[in-house]
Amino acid sequence: MRGNIFIIMADQFNDAVLASPSQPPVVIVERGEMVPKRMSWGRLALALGVAGLSDIISFWTEFVPPVQWAVDLSTAFLLFLILGRRWGLLPGLIAEAIPGMAIFPVWILVVLSIFVYDEVRKPVKKQPPQ
Repeated sequence: MRGNIFIIMADQFNDAVLASPSQPPVVIVERGEMVPKRMSWGRLALALGVAGLSDIISFWTEFVPPVQWAVDLSTAFLLFLILGRRWGLLPGLIAEAIPGMAIFPVWILVVLSIFVYDEVRKPVKKQPPQ
């Protein structure tokens, strides 16, 4: 007995239909996790520009803490608007709150780490067929 296998691909899941001449068709549905689109080059350039400008301003306002805090909060807010809701912004904000950290380009490193490591996901374990 030989059957035909049909694979139908849709936007969100794959259907595989096995049609046998003597048995009714069996539909196997596998739903995967939606993979977010990678950040566009324009957004990356804008985020790097905001981060670079913030790091330059932070370097010169290191000894005026209220101005430094305002710069860091506004940078975190702008990057939140540009990059979306990313947990990677929080460590950058915490690192910038440490006195003396303004001499390092923390915001640029945060944007680059979000760009590089944003697509790293936990591998999905496939269940064996039953």
